[in-house]
Amino acid sequence: MRKRALVIGGTGMLSEVSLWLAGEGYHVSVVGRDAERMQRLTARCEHISPILVDYKNEIQFAAGLERTVEENGPVELVVAWIHSDAPQALGQVISTVGNQSGECSLYHVLGSRADLREVKESVSIPAGCSYHQVQLGFVLEGEGSRWLRNEEIAGGVIDAISSRREVSLVGVLEPWERRP
Repeated sequence: MRKRALVIGGTGMLSEVSLWLAGEGYHVSVVGRDAERMQRLTARCEHISPILVDYKNEIQFAAGLERTVEENGPVELVVAWIHSDAPQALGQVISTVGNQSGECSLYHVLGSRADLREVKESVSIPAGCSYHQVQLGFVLEGEGSRWLRNEEIAGGVIDAISSRREVSLVGVLEPWERRP
């Protein structure tokens, strides 16, 4: 029996995380809104189930989450890259995962401007679940800087999952005035 994971935003910058989890023995349900990207991802691995929905659509998102739990079983690991313009989405994930019995781990991917303490205080995690934050920064290059590339983001998230750290930073946040 394979373990089960859910990756929100798993067809873009987190596509390599989705594939890595499948390689680590997970059946991975992936939330994405782009049908072409989803098809490319699922063609690469038989252990990925698509949830083709925009997480900003509360009704469709909730139905997709419930369907994947019904079809594939309880989720043990969640990787969630949810933008701040969908404030209800993370709560919906937690509600769906929290209604299951057993333990789970939530890896919350956050942008460089996120206040980690404030975000953590706003998240209600059910008993038996662990909460981890992965903050995305930028890269300093000589006198300039650049945003992280997809492979750097995926590598940082994979490292956070592997190490089980409560808080991980991918790239740097300082000096703030040098961000791209």
